[in-house]
Amino acid sequence: MSRLPNESIDLFVQRRKSLGRKIPGCALILAAPPESLRNHDVHYPYRQSSSMYYLTGFEEPESILLLRPGMTPETIMFVRKKDAERETWDGFRYGPEATSTIFKIDQCYPFEEFEARAVELLKGIEKLYHRQALNQEIDETIQRILVKVSKAQGRTGLGLLPVYDAEDLIGEFRIIKTEPEIVNLRKACQISAETHMEVMQYVQPGMNEREINGFLLYQMMKRGAAREGYGAIVATGNNATTLHYVFNDQVCKAGDLLLIDAGAEYNYFTGDITRTFPVTGKFTDEQAHLYEAVLKVQKSLIDSLRPGLTFKELQDMGAQMLTDVMLELGLLEGRKNDIMEAQEHKRYYPHGIGHWLGMDVHDAGHYITKGQPRSIEENMCFTIEPGLYIPAHDTKAPARYRGIGIRIEDNLRITKDGCENLTSLVPKEIKDIEKLMSK
Repeated sequence: MSRLPNESIDLFVQRRKSLGRKIPGCALILAAPPESLRNHDVHYPYRQSSSMYYLTGFEEPESILLLRPGMTPETIMFVRKKDAERETWDGFRYGPEATSTIFKIDQCYPFEEFEARAVELLKGIEKLYHRQALNQEIDETIQRILVKVSKAQGRTGLGLLPVYDAEDLIGEFRIIKTEPEIVNLRKACQISAETHMEVMQYVQPGMNEREINGFLLYQMMKRGAAREGYGAIVATGNNATTLHYVFNDQVCKAGDLLLIDAGAEYNYFTGDITRTFPVTGKFTDEQAHLYEAVLKVQKSLIDSLRPGLTFKELQDMGAQMLTDVMLELGLLEGRKNDIMEAQEHKRYYPHGIGHWLGMDVHDAGHYITKGQPRSIEENMCFTIEPGLYIPAHDTKAPARYRGIGIRIEDNLRITKDGCENLTSLVPKEIKDIEKLMSK
């Protein structure tokens, strides 16, 4: 059974044309490595590379897109051949002919012919854009091709074709979201938000983090998600003080908080929400004190969002406010400026305030341009996620706060004069969380 994109093929054609107008050369885009498909004859779910999907909508492995603006043919793809026997085992393949027709590619060839045909196709090109280190075998093939291209051009004095990072170029297109992309991201955020709400009502003391993780996946896919956008963090108690906790295998105990960082992927766009809430449905006084402090910081940062602000300014604002909290709670002592200059605040807040969001959870796009922090613009999308993490073994912290990790994360789209919170559906006020969990 064929798997066509949920969106119009013309959308991908338009993206290729937009990119082509900006490329001072030729772009070579690879599919996600096929090694991710199988391990010792066991098959695992495959996800196409974001850049390949962004430009083609094509989801098969072992495929390459060659974009040559202003040349004939302008778009070329190398894809797997039709093979009835392999399709019996691995599923439908479009093959070169159908790929060309359905995905509106000028010329398609079998994947195996890439090296033989690429030499001629790259003649006369001044620059090649290609993300290296994704597939070692393809990288070695491209290196051989570049040598052959150089030799084929004779005594021109030209050396090897210079190679630039394609992701840098494509990332600059992906960082400003178009309306169809915003629609997809809103849907991914909606699914993610509804899932978090379902989980809040589901959790009970004695449950294993793994059971909660499974319930979370069920709720995402029930609502139309293709997969989770990244490996979920389901961290109870002191586990929440590990930023990238991945074990998800401990029992949730009464009296502990549960931190869940999870997002659903829809049409290759992903949500990324974190909520922290009590396993029993009621915050203790100490938990509430810490939680309200983090929430106040997050709300203040969101209220400040507008075009022209930089991520560095957001990071500095968040660090300043969280350091104030650490001093107020007795987690740190001394002069604030001295603490920040010595980076002591990173003991309890070691990560960034957020990241770009889109087709990848940490989406493409530069944070620094021309040596300066980049200003945020209308229709950029990113997360805001302050947190405090106080490990149980930290004897310098007041005993009442040890073993508590809190992060609150929402997904924002910058508007003309502010922002749109794409994940506001999930409660984060203490009274609203407790009310939802009481149901």
